[in-house]
Amino acid sequence: MLEERIRNSSLIKKIMSPAEASLFIKDGMNIATSGFTLSGYPKAVILALAERLEAKGEKIRIGLYTGASVGEELDGILAKDDFLCRRYPYQTNNELRKRINSGSCAYTDIHLSHFAQYVKNGFVPPVDIAIVEAVSITEEGNIIPANSVGCTPTFVETASQVIVEINLRQPMALEGMADIYSMEKPPFRKPIMINKVNDRIGTPYIPCSPEKIVAVVITDIPDQNKNFAPVDEISAQISTHLINFLHQEINQGRLPENLLPIQSGVGSVANAVLAGLKESNFENMTVYTEVIQDAILDLLDCGKVTYASTTAVSPSPAGLKKFYDKIDFYKERIVLRPMEISNNPEVIRRLGLLAFNTAIEVDIYGNVNSTNITGSRIMNGIGGSGDFARNAYISVFTTPSTAKNGAISSIVPMVSHHDHTEHDVMVIVTEQGLADLRGLSPRERAETIIENCAHPDYRPLLRDYYERACRGKYLHTPHLLDEALSWHKRLLDTGSMKM
Repeated sequence: MLEERIRNSSLIKKIMSPAEASLFIKDGMNIATSGFTLSGYPKAVILALAERLEAKGEKIRIGLYTGASVGEELDGILAKDDFLCRRYPYQTNNELRKRINSGSCAYTDIHLSHFAQYVKNGFVPPVDIAIVEAVSITEEGNIIPANSVGCTPTFVETASQVIVEINLRQPMALEGMADIYSMEKPPFRKPIMINKVNDRIGTPYIPCSPEKIVAVVITDIPDQNKNFAPVDEISAQISTHLINFLHQEINQGRLPENLLPIQSGVGSVANAVLAGLKESNFENMTVYTEVIQDAILDLLDCGKVTYASTTAVSPSPAGLKKFYDKIDFYKERIVLRPMEISNNPEVIRRLGLLAFNTAIEVDIYGNVNSTNITGSRIMNGIGGSGDFARNAYISVFTTPSTAKNGAISSIVPMVSHHDHTEHDVMVIVTEQGLADLRGLSPRERAETIIENCAHPDYRPLLRDYYERACRGKYLHTPHLLDEALSWHKRLLDTGSMKM
C-alpha cells in the first residue's frame, strides 16, 4: 500500500509522525502550504504543532502562505492561538478575520495570478518550509497533488525544505488529472500555449528533488468542505436575468450558441447562478475557472459542460463524495492547473472568458467593492476576481440588491473600498434586473444601475443623491462626497442605511 503511494524508496525512510515533522517548524519561519478553497490542504502537521505548543506552553509566530482559503486545521487553529504574524494571499476563516481586523495578524490581499510571481521573485519573504498534501510521490520524488494545485508548484520550487502529507483519503485515480506548468521569470517568459480549455502543456506531477523532502507523513484527515445555501428566489432571479442576457448576446451575434468559456467565483450565490444553466438550453459549454463547485459537476454530469479547467475541485461534502465516486468520469473532463495558469490574464484574454463574480457592494457608476465592509473591515479578499474581471470578454458582477434583511443597500452612491473600477465592470446583475454598462458614460451608467439594479426601497434615495449631484459644477462623474460618505457612516453608527 505505502509502496504504491511512495514510490521512491529513499523517502520511505523519511516517514515520521506528524509530531516529529512539526519539529521542523521554528519561530519566525514562513510556512507555505498546498490548498485552495478548502481543498487539498495539509492538516496533520499543523494540528500536531498546535498540540505540541499548547502542551509545552510554547509561543511561536509564523507567516502562512497558501493558494487561497484553507481549513480550520490551518487558519482557524493558528489564528485562535495567535500563532500567525502574517498571511498571504486570501482567506475565509472567521477567527483569522478577527485577528486581521484587530491588527494582530498582517494580511496582504493579492491578485491570485500575481502571487506565484511575488514568491518566485522575492517580493515577499522567502518560504522556509512547504507542506504539501499529496496523493503519492513518484519514483523520481515528484509530487502528485490532491484535488487542488493552487500555488503549490511555486512553493515546492522555492522552499528550503518540503514536508509531504500523503492523504490516504485522496484516491490514487487523481494521478494524471493535474497539468503542471511553471512560468519562467522575465525576460525569459514564453507564451502559454493554451488555445483551448482542454489543452495540456505540462506534467502530471509537481517537480521536486527527493533530497528537498525532509519528512513524509501518512494521514487520512478529510477536507472540511462546506455546504452551499440552497438556491433561493433571489439567486434564481439573478440567474434568470443573466441567462436572458446571454441569449440576447447570441442574438446580437456577440456570442456563439455554446457561449464562450465560463468562469465563476466561489460561494453560494455564484454556485446558484451557475445552477441556472442546467435548466437552460445552452449545450456544449466549457469552463475555464479557478474553482469547481457543485453546479459545475452537475453541468458535467448532464453533458451541458463538456470540459472544465480549474485549479481546485471544491464542492460540498455530498459533491466531493460524488466526485470521488465518479472520479474516472471526471478525470476525462477536468484538468487541474497551477493558479498562475488558471488565472493568467494572457489565457483569459485568448480564450475570451465570460467572467461571473460576486460583489459586496456596487456604486452607481459601476465601481465594485468585493473585499471590505465599510471600507476597512476585511471579509475574505479579492482572490481571482480581479484577474478575470479585467481580462474577460464580458465581465459580470452579481449581488443581491440588499443585505441584512433589507437594512443595507448593495447599490450605493460611492463604494467604501475599490476592488474593481468602472473600467473593468461591464454588467451588474441583481434580483431586480441587469445593467449593461458597456460603452456608457458615467452618468448613463448611474441612471441604468439605479433603475435596473437598486431595490425599490432605496431607489428614491439614490435618485435624489444623483439628481442633486448633477446640480454641481462638474458633471462627468457627479458626486456629493460628504453625502456619499454618510451612507457608510450611517451603517457604522446604526447598522442600517434606512432613514
